[in-house]
Amino acid sequence: MIKLYDKSTNRYLGTISDEELQFLIDNLEEESLTDVDYYINETMLESLKQKGMTENLASLLEAAMGESKEVEIRYERVTG
Repeated sequence: MIKLYDKSTNRYLGTISDEELQFLIDNLEEESLTDVDYYINETMLESLKQKGMTENLASLLEAAMGESKEVEIRYERVTG
């Protein structure tokens, strides 16, 4: 299970699958191999939707963006 958080507020956003995380990894820029955060704005979100983002992931990101139309998220892999 992968937990998503708003990086600036540490607010829990929801969970995503390993496949949804892999989609983000494959489609967004990482600064390093240990990078666990992503900046997403409205334009990027629309592009990701066109590339086949799941409805679950799109909904979580839209809710996280709110009125600002951008968000920086981080993820945490939960085991057990």
